[in-house]
Amino acid sequence: MKYKRILLKLSGESLMGERQYGIDNNRVLQYAHDIKTVFDAGIEIAVVVGGGNIFRGLSAEKSGMERAQADYMGMLATVINCMALQSALEGIGVETRLQSAIKMEQICEPYIRRRAMTHLETGRIVIFGAGTGNPYFTTDTAASLRAIEIKADVVLKGTRVDGIYTADPEKDPTATRYDEISFAEVYAKGLNVMDMTAITLCQENKLPIIVFDMNKAGNFERIANGEAIGTLVR
Repeated sequence: MKYKRILLKLSGESLMGERQYGIDNNRVLQYAHDIKTVFDAGIEIAVVVGGGNIFRGLSAEKSGMERAQADYMGMLATVINCMALQSALEGIGVETRLQSAIKMEQICEPYIRRRAMTHLETGRIVIFGAGTGNPYFTTDTAASLRAIEIKADVVLKGTRVDGIYTADPEKDPTATRYDEISFAEVYAKGLNVMDMTAITLCQENKLPIIVFDMNKAGNFERIANGEAIGTLVR
């Protein structure tokens, strides 16, 4: 396998599957099996999950809700998604630990960097919930930050499309996909890869990002094997 330690970022929307809202258990189980395949190959895996399928702070702000309050609600939504993924993984025999940036002692551990790294080294998948624990930061930023903290080799962003395009491929049929792109080009072209705070963190710490289609079974394993799947940002 190409990587020793991976940070996988899943959007909340990806957990909806074909639904319009909430969690599609079949999609979560598919993700769990894909993650287990890579985990069984000896790769250490941490996961950050978004919450947009349940609640999105920015959308709530536009409707009049105070931004910080809305963002905290979004953080709680991510923990619900993390619990769903944890349940699916443990249901197929994978030992996990859920750590939250907001303390919730009854359901998960508080985020402690050294403890997270010990879990990874011991042979557990670590799932990070509640973003960074701070409003005004996205779960993309949380993924970049946690990846840097745990010394991951790469951030893999699993989405519904197979990479980064010149435009939204779901809206523009003429959009073309990049196989590889630099951080500087992402800035210059204003591409919607991750938010700019997340991109800056990865650029400054020389941490590559791969954007790929997580909905296609086996793609996660192919990337872990070193295949050129999706778009590489470095």
